[in-house]
Amino acid sequence: QVQLVESGGGLVQAGGSLRLSCAASGTIFSISPMAWYRQAPGKQRELVAHITNDGITNYSDSVKGRFAISRDNSKNTLYMQMNSLKPEDTAVYYCRLAANFRYYWGRGTQVTVSS
Repeated sequence: QVQLVESGGGLVQAGGSLRLSCAASGTIFSISPMAWYRQAPGKQRELVAHITNDGITNYSDSVKGRFAISRDNSKNTLYMQMNSLKPEDTAVYYCRLAANFRYYWGRGTQVTVSS
């Protein structure tokens, strides 16, 4: 059974930094494309960053240059370093894993950026 557990969220002032983690189990993590999504209150869930199994990354325009997605296949863990945070980055952040011809989601971690 695939499980994803996010951590690292919290309350931070604008301009601050956070590092999110997503620990995966129950699947072959190293061959699975991964992504971070976020959902703000009253808005649809949106893609923030994506990383392939061999480390190719891409980002939404709203976070490019501020966020960095990475993975450690030896630890079955996905990361996202978030710098220069803005109030509009406030959302629940979810990790997503692609495997077995479907997507798996974690339960999310709350990030709140105060102005």
